[in-house]
This record gives sequence, C-alpha cells and structure tokens, in this order.
Amino acid sequence: MKLTSTLNAAGLTTGQATSVRVAGATTSCRGLLRPALTLLVLLSALTGLAYPALITGLAQTLFPFQANGSLVRDGERVVGSVLIGQSFTAAHYFHGRPSATAERPYNAMASGGSNLGPANPELVRQVRERIAALAPVPAGQTVPLDLVTSSASGLDPDISPAAAFYQVARVARARGLPEEAVAQRVQDLIQPPQWGMFGEPRVNVLQLNRQLDQLASR
Repeated sequence: MKLTSTLNAAGLTTGQATSVRVAGATTSCRGLLRPALTLLVLLSALTGLAYPALITGLAQTLFPFQANGSLVRDGERVVGSVLIGQSFTAAHYFHGRPSATAERPYNAMASGGSNLGPANPELVRQVRERIAALAPVPAGQTVPLDLVTSSASGLDPDISPAAAFYQVARVARARGLPEEAVAQRVQDLIQPPQWGMFGEPRVNVLQLNRQLDQLASR
C-alpha cells in the first residue's frame, strides 16, 4: 500500500517505475564496467609486458651468463649447464651423484627422487650395489654419502669435496696423470657455501671434468 501511494504521488505507474529501476541498474553497470576494463588492460600491460621486459633487460645486462641458463660451451657447441648434472660413467671422469629420474639418469624432463624411505629394502639394495661398484675403497677413507644416494631432484650438478677427492686416485690412474695434479684441480674448484652461510662446500662435476679434458689436450 505504501509503495502504491508513493508511485501515485510521483505520477508513475508500476511499469514506469520498473523501467526506471532497470535503466538505473544498466547505467550503474556501465559505470562499473569501464573502470574494470581499464584496470584489466593496464594490469595486463604492466604485468604481462612491461615487468617481464624490464626484468629480462636487467638480467641480460647484469647477469647474462645466468639469464641464459648458465650454459657451458666448447667453442660454439653447448656441452651442458652448470645447473644440471650429467651422467658420467667412464673411469677417466669424475662421477656425480646417482640419479633416480625416470627413463634415464639426469632426465631433466622427469626431475624427482626415488621416494624410497631409509628402511626400504630396495634402497638398501641400491646403496649396497653402489658401494660395491666403488670398490676397492681407498685405504683410510669411507664412502661419501652423496656417491651412493640420489638427490631429491635427481639433477644435482655438484658433489661434496669429499666425494671428489675420493675419486682422485681412479681418475688419475685412468688418465695417466699424477694424483697431486688431479687433486689440485679439485681443490681449485671447491666452491664455498652461498654467501658464506647457505649450503655446503661443493665441486661442480661438469666444470671439473672439462678442466681435466683441457689439461689432457695440452
């Protein structure tokens, strides 16, 4: 009754009042749509074009090696990346950590670990086989853990200094080089923890093997 009285006082029928409300709602939607679309376009340009272009430009200017994948080249040929491990099995090369990636070791398309628990019989069997493959154990040394266990990613490019020094005698013998010369190469390539506090000292396997190849070619 109150609504009817109000409409009558305004000189409007019910249909006219409905039309007024619809027109008002349409105008309101149009008023909201324009700023929403404007914001969408601006944010798309900012986050999809301007920001990526800025970061890419800064990276290529300040850190070109890292920005392009930290690639290692032999002349014009790319032989690997210092960020992705490779499967080295020859006696004259230092070996990296075991890899449990699917299909083949160090498969960058299938990064992952074995997901075997420490008490899993399969893990125990694998570790025993890897220890046997490293025999004979050099006198006074124990087998470094990272030579017989795979990492969570399966792509680790580095090994511990202990794992590198453990292999010095084998590599030196296979290459016909003095052990002292090979050990010095390992020592020269030991990288400290990141910024002095993150991670552990490490040796990049690809860089170490590349240096030995260059030493042998002289």
